Amino acid sequence: MNSQYTEHIETQAIRTQLERSAFLEHSSPLYLTSSFIFEDAEDMRASFAEEKERNIYSRFTNPNTSEFVSKICKMEGAEDGHAFATGMSAVFSTFAALLNSGDHIVSSRSIFGSTNSLFTKFLPKWNIETSYFKVNEVDKIESLIQPNTKVLYAESPTNPAVDILDLEILGAIAKKHNLIFIVDNCFATPYLQQPIQFGADLVIHSATKLIDGQGRVLGGVTVGRAALIREIYLFARNTGPALSPFNAWMLSKSLETLAVRVDKHCENALKVAEFLENNSKVNWVKYPFLTSHPQYKIAKKQMKLGGNVVAFEVKGGINAGRKFLNSIQMCSLSANLGDTRSIVTHPASTTHSKLSEEDRLETSITDGLIRISVGLENVHDIIEDVKQALEN
Repeated sequence: MNSQYTEHIETQAIRTQLERSAFLEHSSPLYLTSSFIFEDAEDMRASFAEEKERNIYSRFTNPNTSEFVSKICKMEGAEDGHAFATGMSAVFSTFAALLNSGDHIVSSRSIFGSTNSLFTKFLPKWNIETSYFKVNEVDKIESLIQPNTKVLYAESPTNPAVDILDLEILGAIAKKHNLIFIVDNCFATPYLQQPIQFGADLVIHSATKLIDGQGRVLGGVTVGRAALIREIYLFARNTGPALSPFNAWMLSKSLETLAVRVDKHCENALKVAEFLENNSKVNWVKYPFLTSHPQYKIAKKQMKLGGNVVAFEVKGGINAGRKFLNSIQMCSLSANLGDTRSIVTHPASTTHSKLSEEDRLETSITDGLIRISVGLENVHDIIEDVKQALEN
């Protein structure tokens, strides 16, 4: 895998490439093949015995997925990684590979809805339980740790409330108690934040979001300590949640523009947040690089910029939230985020509508909470659409 000897993320994302073929292509080609051939019986034996590092079957590895993973590893400062068909397959495979029946997880309460479902509905079937701490109760984490606790898990920024957790403090707790510290870094991307610097053992991304950045393909990746990735790889190799070579090729190319895209996303998001902060129909606004954010100092410590997601609460609760969505004209109503197109959601009436009000509040989701994934349109057009929706 060719790459420049540099620590600059932008260069790593562009110059980490497969070895060129005899055709001397400038951009890495697509390897749309299900399998790879062997020179002879001994080559085949040695390959399956893993005496050779080579491609065997695209469910295991593929040149395109290897290039994508190599880029993420360099950007995150990770030893190794493995790619998956989706972000949730990365989350599930990571936990399924590393946990045994009877193990215990300590997790932030504010996590992605599907991850929460995994913890509450599916892992308990295998006698794996989870205890939760609120984002403002980090001091209670140690009291939740049991003799069978194996993993400390968190998102930062959180989805959808855009809260920030101090990764350095969590990393220190995990190290003290010999826990595997896993961070979902989807909202920040490797460009804005590298959790391994703060003690994370593993970092997970839904590459479907900002890493792709254009709402085209699905993908996920887990990177971190090589010994842990080895276990995750063996689980994935045998259960099959493989990232397709085409999607891997797309995501690898998308990483080449990640820095310039995310810079603009963040610039737009801050301006949208500042507008909302001064709007009389809004109770509060949360954006990591607003000085009013409760964890602003933590965000400044561990993030380069504030990301592209803004959370705010409209006055009037669930009905006001629905009316806001119905009044949106340009921005999209979609469950995705991290797209070139700005996307608006109202969690209380959609993604988290099945939760009781008490359970929603436990995860910082109020009735009037709106989440905006700020896109790359002209920021004045984004603000005008949000403004007219609030007025209507």
